[in-house]
Amino acid sequence: MVPVLNHTGTKVSVYGNHDFDFGIDKLMELREKTNCVWLMSNVVDHETGRPLAEGKVFHIQEWCGRKVGFIGLVEKEWLDTLSTINPGEVTFTDYVEAGSMLAKELKHRGCDIVIALTHMRTPNDVRLAESVSNIDIILGGHDHVYENKKVNGIHILKSGTEFKNFTVVTVDFSESPIHFNFDKVDITSKYDEDPELKEILSKFQDKIEVEMCKELGEFNCDLDGRFSSIRTQETNLGNFVCDIMVASTSADFALLNSGTFRSDRVHSAGPFFLKDLCSILPMIDPLVLLNVSGAQVLKCLENGVSQWPKLEGRFPQVSGIQFAFDPSKPPGSRVDEQFVKIGDEYLKKSSQYRMVTKAYLAMGKDGYDTLTSAETLIDEETGPQLTYAVQNHFKAIAMKEGRTRRSSIHHQSLVTLSRRSSLVRQFTLDGKNHLPTRNQSSAIGNEIEELEDTALTPKIARRIIKIDNDIYARLLAERENQTMETH
Repeated sequence: MVPVLNHTGTKVSVYGNHDFDFGIDKLMELREKTNCVWLMSNVVDHETGRPLAEGKVFHIQEWCGRKVGFIGLVEKEWLDTLSTINPGEVTFTDYVEAGSMLAKELKHRGCDIVIALTHMRTPNDVRLAESVSNIDIILGGHDHVYENKKVNGIHILKSGTEFKNFTVVTVDFSESPIHFNFDKVDITSKYDEDPELKEILSKFQDKIEVEMCKELGEFNCDLDGRFSSIRTQETNLGNFVCDIMVASTSADFALLNSGTFRSDRVHSAGPFFLKDLCSILPMIDPLVLLNVSGAQVLKCLENGVSQWPKLEGRFPQVSGIQFAFDPSKPPGSRVDEQFVKIGDEYLKKSSQYRMVTKAYLAMGKDGYDTLTSAETLIDEETGPQLTYAVQNHFKAIAMKEGRTRRSSIHHQSLVTLSRRSSLVRQFTLDGKNHLPTRNQSSAIGNEIEELEDTALTPKIARRIIKIDNDIYARLLAERENQTMETH
């Protein structure tokens, strides 16, 4: 990204959550190579006593004879999700408080306009606009959408994601109040490539493209990875990945935050390449196996649906578990305990279950703080890395079909799914008694067997259910029928 930022002439930026993915030291190393000013107006690092990652609190720039003031504001929601930053080691000032103080200061210093660069969800940008009058325009990020709205006389502009769009903003100072004009630009093939930037990036691309064009397998259906779907409901893409998580660790169930899935698009049926997988799962995510109580399971599910219908990354994708939630109820009481099933058995709060998730969530990120007290059965050093587990699944299918043979022992074992459970039993975990589930013979188990049968047709499997009156009655009848069958 450094060559791209420099070549496009970026002048001022605000830090976002993914800038911290590889830690402060790496961020600082890369920041020094950029030509732009980096802002962080409302988070202070306790270690240095200065803004996090040495960002500036504000910046004033002369532009066409006018003074333009910039501030950079972030929300606490994503600050709490950073795996490389301990929230207890920084001080967060509410963006409204910081924005109000700094915008007033910049106007006092003679700025003709004040621009707030933000990395926040739209509702927080709206709150900022409603509360701070000295800001003239908010240029936002974080939401992967193109959006332009006016709130309290202040424009809120989000210019999309992945360089798919940008916006030309024209400022007319001859009018009072100042007038802004917006021209959306969609990046399509009608624009020629920049020859200089193409040459700069070519040295990276040549090696990557060869690997990325390797075919992993072929799906018989579309895969839904759109944020509007995967962050609000069960999807077949989420089911596919979570099924592999269960199979590769012999867990009772898997829970994965939907923020893990990054492609934000529908992947069409047909050949599936490494570049597709990397667009879906671009982050390095080791898996861990935890021993959790039924009560902890409930807390996880409540956290997962607490922000619905916001497109929050904490919304869960799952395998081996079924639950129902009522979005009309307040956060914290949306999941109906009596309808939670793990395997074929209804949840018992006092029972213990083997849960596979990623290390990031086990650290309590994205609101899953209840997991910090869970016993670790397989840690991140021992557990598989998520993208490797998916790649190995494709390799296992190819081996079973006789299309490839294993040439090296120096990668994760490519045992077929039906053998993985016996393999993982070798790790038997301090002789602890877990609730005996019927995962392998249940409907969930049947789905895993379908994976082994190489039919790459993941489906919606009624794992995440939104409750209404009809659904409630149906779920209640199902529970009563199962109770009668077992007595």
